[in-house]
Amino acid sequence: MDTNHRSALVNGETLKMFVGRKVRTVVKVQRTEGGVLVGQSTDGHQLTIKGASEGVESHYLEVVGIADNAQSITAEICKDFGENFDAEAFNGLCKVSMDNKVKELFL
Repeated sequence: MDTNHRSALVNGETLKMFVGRKVRTVVKVQRTEGGVLVGQSTDGHQLTIKGASEGVESHYLEVVGIADNAQSITAEICKDFGENFDAEAFNGLCKVSMDNKVKELFL
């Protein structure tokens, strides 16, 4: 199995646990400011995404990249999920992925 492209599944609360590592999350785009996208995580935290392709306001955007700090990610890959996305289900998945019993499945 190729593990070079593995990324931790995170929400706004758990992002801080993976600073300097590759992460995957979903944000609801709020605005873009000078090449930096500002979005809301599925658990309500405001995150900044550097290097993100232009996101459409109010669309959900999947982001894979490196966690810069507890509120910022430098994007490597972005995928527009549109307006219809189950943010509550994704947030639940993020919480489950932190459970020590199953954590290895998500990293």
